[in-house]
Amino acid sequence: MSESTSGRKPEWLKVNVPAGENWRRLSELVERKGLATVCDSARCPNKAECWDQSTATFMVLGSVCTRGCRFCAVGRARAGESVRADEPERLADAIAELGLRYAVITSVDRDDLPDRGAGHFAACVRAIKARDAGVLVEVLIPDYRESEITGILDAAPDVVAHNVETVARLQNLRDVRASMAASLHTLYIAAERSRHAGGKPAVKSSLILGLGETDDEIVATMRELRAVGCTHLVMGQYLRPTRAQIEVARYLTPEEFAELGRTALSLGFVSVVSEPLARTSYHARQAFDAPAPEGA
Repeated sequence: MSESTSGRKPEWLKVNVPAGENWRRLSELVERKGLATVCDSARCPNKAECWDQSTATFMVLGSVCTRGCRFCAVGRARAGESVRADEPERLADAIAELGLRYAVITSVDRDDLPDRGAGHFAACVRAIKARDAGVLVEVLIPDYRESEITGILDAAPDVVAHNVETVARLQNLRDVRASMAASLHTLYIAAERSRHAGGKPAVKSSLILGLGETDDEIVATMRELRAVGCTHLVMGQYLRPTRAQIEVARYLTPEEFAELGRTALSLGFVSVVSEPLARTSYHARQAFDAPAPEGA
């Protein structure tokens, strides 16, 4: 049974305070290069674990989002920060200095830009690949349309991720410019490229659970994602970042997450990460390397 939201968080949601040599090194490098990470901006609960393993999700196009999802702690405004033309090279430098073999790149939404930032996103992928073609690159993108996403796909990322975030009934918790239909179409575009390019890029999405959805709605969303060609799925517990965001409706137990993960695999997802503290880029390299389930 799901835990009540009254009182303290369940024991399984306690996380470590960031510490360790790798964490300090990455923190110093991010500051020195003038980069932003979603680890900080979104108050990710896995920061301690990931940073200590020299893994981070870099956030390009500034740290101010033009949308206002009710569960998100990223700063927002009608217009974002000025785009830094040297950001792709600074990002590639940082990844090379850290010796990363798998890099995750995401961004805030930039509805204030003519192409919503897609061209800059593509430039970041190209810069990383130009520096070291062996680095695997995962991009976690906004709900780009055909004309916007094409350039990113042409830059040849290894994984394209876009999050539907929640079930159809609760899409009103996202910014009014977002929708299940728009998100599914973005994933469909990426999956179509994958189908015609031997399975590259892998296509990934995430659900944050505990917003008030039912298990039947979660499974229905899994089916919708599979129908458009999504191959990788992440499910994690919603944790209220501050009092400014909506409250948690329920805490799912680790056993419930495990059962939902088994259901997702039975529907044909190549890789599923379903844990209370899972986020889109959590164990991203392991998910990318996961073998396809039998019969998939």
